[in-house]
Amino acid sequence: MSGALAPPGEFCWLDLAASDLAAAKRFYANAFGWSFHERSANGGSFTLCHVGRHAIASLYPLRKVQLAQGVPSHWTPYVRVDSVDETAHRAAAQSGRVLVAPFDVQGMARIALIEDAVGALVGLWQALPGEA
Repeated sequence: MSGALAPPGEFCWLDLAASDLAAAKRFYANAFGWSFHERSANGGSFTLCHVGRHAIASLYPLRKVQLAQGVPSHWTPYVRVDSVDETAHRAAAQSGRVLVAPFDVQGMARIALIEDAVGALVGLWQALPGEA
């Protein structure tokens, strides 16, 4: 499952916000044979999860404020779209909310986080030029 491979409208990527990054890596390595590669983007870092040579997801630590508020570890699925900006606008017009405005993740994708009309969270994923 790669953002570059899924057609628009299909789920294409997953992010795990983890309370304990090391424990998450151990679990997924042992349970599924995943390997991990550290990546920097936008002044921060995250971990790409690989099955063989294919990146399938990413991991990042929950922020201290989130941990203090009791936010649990959680997965965020992403849907491939042609335009994150246009899709976020349409979602807001359909009783959804844009929780994280569209932005580029250097070298990967343009993404956003929306809440749908029933309160579920989903990410939007638009491949950057050269990544499609």
